[in-house]
Amino acid sequence: MKDWKTLRAEIYEDIYQNSWSEEVQAYTQSYGSKDLDASTLLMEQYGFIKATDSRFISTVQATEKELCRDGLMYRYKNQDDFGEPSSSFTICSFWFIDSLNKIGETKKARKYFDQLLSYSNHLGLFSEDIDFETKRLLGNFPQAYSHLALIETAINFSKTLKDS
Repeated sequence: MKDWKTLRAEIYEDIYQNSWSEEVQAYTQSYGSKDLDASTLLMEQYGFIKATDSRFISTVQATEKELCRDGLMYRYKNQDDFGEPSSSFTICSFWFIDSLNKIGETKKARKYFDQLLSYSNHLGLFSEDIDFETKRLLGNFPQAYSHLALIETAINFSKTLKDS
């Protein structure tokens, strides 16, 4: 059996090459797909790719163009078991803001961050989803992973400010 490092390198190379779409200029939801998915924004956070990699920067930009509505993010736009997505996925909005910050678009990221914070309830809590039009909190409430992403994003803003 191959050792873990060799296997890891093979998996990395496979994903790096085959989940990238030249046509879309982004990492996509699956091999051969043109569908974008906000979860690709986690590639940097999980150490798969550096924020300075042109493919990551392009993925953030393509994701913004396709999945972002005024700072709020769809997870993806293709139909799933619940139908076509109609609201923003809060955790993805934080992932997007964090990614903007990491690729150097800190001013835009901060604007979206402050805006997103204003959609919390009177206790500063978030739900799973936010309605794009009314900004009403939808879905599971309070949603733990939305708050984990909030904390991660705030910590990374703090690091950016400290480093500048």
